[in-house]
Amino acid sequence: MSRWKQRPEGSNWGDFGPDDRLGKMNLLTSERRRAAVAEVREGIAFCLSLPLDLPVSDGQGPRKPPRLRSPAWYHTTMDALGGCCSELVCDDEVVLSLQYSTQWDAFAHYGRLFDANGDGAAEKVYYNGYNEGDFIGPDEEGGPAALTLGIDNFAATGAQGRGVLVDLARYGTGRRWVGYDEFMRALDEQKVEVRPGDFLLINTGYSEAILTIGYDGDTQALGLAGAVLDGSDARLLQWIADSDAVALCSDNQAVEGFDMRSERGEHDPRLPLHDLCLFKQGIHLGEMWRLDELAAWLSANDRNAFLLTAPPLRLPGAVGSPVTPVATV
Repeated sequence: MSRWKQRPEGSNWGDFGPDDRLGKMNLLTSERRRAAVAEVREGIAFCLSLPLDLPVSDGQGPRKPPRLRSPAWYHTTMDALGGCCSELVCDDEVVLSLQYSTQWDAFAHYGRLFDANGDGAAEKVYYNGYNEGDFIGPDEEGGPAALTLGIDNFAATGAQGRGVLVDLARYGTGRRWVGYDEFMRALDEQKVEVRPGDFLLINTGYSEAILTIGYDGDTQALGLAGAVLDGSDARLLQWIADSDAVALCSDNQAVEGFDMRSERGEHDPRLPLHDLCLFKQGIHLGEMWRLDELAAWLSANDRNAFLLTAPPLRLPGAVGSPVTPVATV
């Protein structure tokens, strides 16, 4: 029995099979991975992760910075464990919000109220029609857990392919909303070719601002840094869908702009890019990646493509994951 009778307008639900959990990652074939490896010419690797305790938070929001602690052994001699008295061992563990710093969003991260059954009543649904029954709630035994659309599906693919970068920071690093026209001009001027199966990275200057502010600076200044995509631009959303990119990754929060003050219909999404990518099209989103060093090198060497390796944690049931992406040029 199908999980849904009607799919959202502009979605690809069912196109990769009735039980698909990978979305556009289905387009990342072995041939396209070989093409990605061919982008490696110098053998230089760039770490695209921020330190995972940045940006600094006041700790009041739901997402908390990582907190290390030792469960049992720290500077402990091995004789206490039955080993040699001159050997030392340290173990630790971490309490970590999986979407605090450099991260991936799983498809289970964002859903909508939508009448997938065609009975006139909207219900809670996610990509490809998976619904509330595909989750274990936080108050249930074994929960919380996303049973079908967790980040572990993405991790199992290896999350490796051809990456391309468009550098919006070249045109200014202050906060502005970038729509279709400006984005197309940037792609054209920088000669960025987005192919099906690509990871599309967007540098805005936001991660550089995070590092400049560091641990002691004015975190309020981040609200004035970095471009954001204008998810209300229908042409931009259509281009993203048509590009067949498997992921959009930026150095900012959310990739798109978020403005509670703008007028919206009662059921119009406040995060239309999330709605398109995670809910309708199965395109993963990466947020707060460090892209300034890679962008500078690519610009200096008149390049914009590279091999990207960016697997999330293979953590069953998680709706997001920290990531340490590596771009190899």
